Amino acid sequence: MLKSRLARGFLRVSGWAFEGEVPEHRRFVLIAAPHTSNWDFVFMIAMALALGVRLNWMGKAPLFEPPLGRLFRALGGIPTRQDRRSNLVEQSAARFAERDELILAVPAEGTRRLGTTWRSGFYHIARLANVPIVLGYLDYARKRGGLGPAIVPSADVSADMDRIRAFYADKVGRYPDQFTPPRLAEEHGKQVDASR
Repeated sequence: MLKSRLARGFLRVSGWAFEGEVPEHRRFVLIAAPHTSNWDFVFMIAMALALGVRLNWMGKAPLFEPPLGRLFRALGGIPTRQDRRSNLVEQSAARFAERDELILAVPAEGTRRLGTTWRSGFYHIARLANVPIVLGYLDYARKRGGLGPAIVPSADVSADMDRIRAFYADKVGRYPDQFTPPRLAEEHGKQVDASR
């Protein structure tokens, strides 16, 4: 397939490579981290195309307007509307119920800038949809991207996040000082908006 060959060529020229294995699961939430640069999206999509994996991701509705809207949809984009933000987790979980195959990439940090906690939407989507969370990464220190283990959300959020923290401890973003530490507000007893 032409798209796959082009993506492999782009990764080869840029010095990037995929490591690990694509899970047998065909329905999961994919954490996309670290997320510190717009280049993260480019490399994530290139790796998915190179592997022949259909990856879906959510973006604000204006991204899908002309002139680039058709391209973003073709690359797996799903438009979301700000006025429906409060229902985003439920909408996302419902998409899993409608499909036999769905890999939904979620940048858990929610922003490319340093924050205090990750947004918990990825966790709540996986829990509601009863699908695993797969730990995806881009490590700029080694120019490697890949997929780590699959985690099924349990009743112990802190224990689940301890596994996630351990995995990302040695992953380096393009701008390392902008990587938000992997922790959720509910680990500290704070009220969390499940739509995030």
